[in-house]
Amino acid sequence: MSDNRKSACVIGASGLVGKELVNQLLRHPGYKSITCLIRRPLSSHDYPDPEGKLQPVVIDFEQLQDYQGYFTVDHVFCCLGTTIKKAQSRAAFRRVDFEFIHVCAQLARAQRAQGFVWISSVGANKNSKNFYLKVKGELESSIISMPQLQHAAAVRPSLLIGQRNEYRRAEQWSIKISQLLSFCFVGPLAKYKPVHASAVAAQMIKLQPL
Repeated sequence: MSDNRKSACVIGASGLVGKELVNQLLRHPGYKSITCLIRRPLSSHDYPDPEGKLQPVVIDFEQLQDYQGYFTVDHVFCCLGTTIKKAQSRAAFRRVDFEFIHVCAQLARAQRAQGFVWISSVGANKNSKNFYLKVKGELESSIISMPQLQHAAAVRPSLLIGQRNEYRRAEQWSIKISQLLSFCFVGPLAKYKPVHASAVAAQMIKLQPL
């Protein structure tokens, strides 16, 4: 009997959404194998894998093209992302949040993946005066217009709720304030309401054709 389950590649599996996404894919009956391209080894404790679906691969993200063979899967999920504070410069931030993700999209297209989904941001706009939102918007415009890239889609979360590996004071305060004012996030403002990483991961999976 043929196995019609899908194969997936996740880039950036150790972050807040990436970790949740991998765990949801490992539990999902529609997926048979999950390849994770990562900077450092994953902790098996954080990624229960009773069916042996997981294949973690430590790579050099500066040489993404050298790993194009790992993009020969049905679905590619990109969860890469940083902050300007962590990157320490706008150029370094753009390197991760635009260039790396754009290369991933190109590799997914070259290997004829059936779908490519990545994390953008609410308010992303290539014409924005805000550098962060401008970069996110430029990336959206570039990937969506990329020819022969099937089922390309971006998720646009607001502030993310979940247990991070690092503490972000400003972000945590923003989440707390937003939660106290949650009654204000209705109608057109609903998209700005903080969202759980698990919900973002679930939406990414829904955007891929099964």
